Amino acid sequence: MFQDEGTSSITSSPLQFFTMMSLSPKLGSPYPWLRELKSEERGLYLIHLLLTCANHVAVGSLDSANLALDQISHLASADGDTMQRIAAYFAEALADRILKTWPGLYKAFNSTKIPMVSEKILVKKLFFEMFPFLKVAFVLTNQAIVEAMEGEKMIHIIDLNANETAQWLALLQVLSVRPEGPPHLRITGVHPQKEVLDHMARRLTDEAEKLDIPFQFNSVISRLDDLDMEKLRVKTGEALAINSVLQLHTLLGCDNEVLQKPSPSAAKSANGVQYSRYPHLNQTTLSDLLDKDLVNGCSPSSDSVSSSALSQANATKIDSFLNGLWSLTPKVMVVTEQDSNHNGSTLMERLLEALHTYAAIFDCLESNMSRTSLERLKLEKMLFGEEIKNIIACEGAERKERHEKREKWSQRFDVAGFRHVSLSYYGMIQARSLLQGYGCDGYRMKEENGCVMICWQDRPLFSVSAWRCCK
Repeated sequence: MFQDEGTSSITSSPLQFFTMMSLSPKLGSPYPWLRELKSEERGLYLIHLLLTCANHVAVGSLDSANLALDQISHLASADGDTMQRIAAYFAEALADRILKTWPGLYKAFNSTKIPMVSEKILVKKLFFEMFPFLKVAFVLTNQAIVEAMEGEKMIHIIDLNANETAQWLALLQVLSVRPEGPPHLRITGVHPQKEVLDHMARRLTDEAEKLDIPFQFNSVISRLDDLDMEKLRVKTGEALAINSVLQLHTLLGCDNEVLQKPSPSAAKSANGVQYSRYPHLNQTTLSDLLDKDLVNGCSPSSDSVSSSALSQANATKIDSFLNGLWSLTPKVMVVTEQDSNHNGSTLMERLLEALHTYAAIFDCLESNMSRTSLERLKLEKMLFGEEIKNIIACEGAERKERHEKREKWSQRFDVAGFRHVSLSYYGMIQARSLLQGYGCDGYRMKEENGCVMICWQDRPLFSVSAWRCCK
């Protein structure tokens, strides 16, 4: 029992107990008092531990980070409830970041952990099948292309991530019944794996023959950051459309990004982190837990370089790429990106934003898939877990998951010479109908300045926007 000055005594529940404790070896292991925590208390404490651990990792206090990870290991679980699962993947990402400080150890530990290309393709197909997010994006994109290409006889579409045939099979169906007749369609697919492009070429060619549509598929085997615009073979006289789904953010990293060393004041702040206020727990989802003062009151050190300044300093690659796309003079470019701010300059910025994003995604999984589902485990470990690890553990050119908010992308497109085009009202009707077909009111869609935000509950997760080249 603890006595608070000027008030009545505080009950000795585990939640109130840990607010007054520090992470120290004196607690011992396996921390038997942790077993007394209720589910919501455990979730809140896991957030507390993750934030504390991240602060210690950021300033190089590895002994303290290790103690926090030890406590997390007794609470987190890859097959537990939502917060236990997400904590397990964030803890793994923080541990991965620590291991990277010893390159030899890190390389030896990961030398045999090489994911098969087939596994990566499989998990992306699972994401497409299990969630409506990309299906909605494809409906909106196809309708934007159809309306922009009305009356055109020669259409060329550049797909910057050609790994899903469903979008273009649907477009072929629409083009086959155009009042003015089907156009001559050429699709250029960009992907680093030849077998993916070969499969796509066969499927689309067969479907075009059935529908009697003049069709050609061009394969460009390349990563996006190595793409030679000349290989896209844009011809005079054809109307060009560009499709980018979850790709442009990978170009935001730069080889010359300099890691910021923590300042003494930042170290002091991290080592002295205290969380003294824990509001009454009456929420039921992980997203609700993260909205509490515990997370919202935590901010990165003011001594760190701002994310906007770092982004401006390292924007050469994406600017050059967008300028290259502009030079192709597309009639329309449709971009789908994850609507999150995971490109901050500090670890704490990214961890806080990622917690909110993946909390919403894991809540979505909890509502729609069984905890024992093998497909769910694959999605969490091979897709979302790897994204979390890249956001938290990686820096410089190695960090590819640099998601940004719609407003930031709008600024980039404006600077590159693109102007915004409002998405089709008819396309939005189709997309809403698709979402309603999932029979889950958690999926939502809202329009913001002519763009579409695809949400889980009230949190935007993906944005779809259309652009035209302005000469």
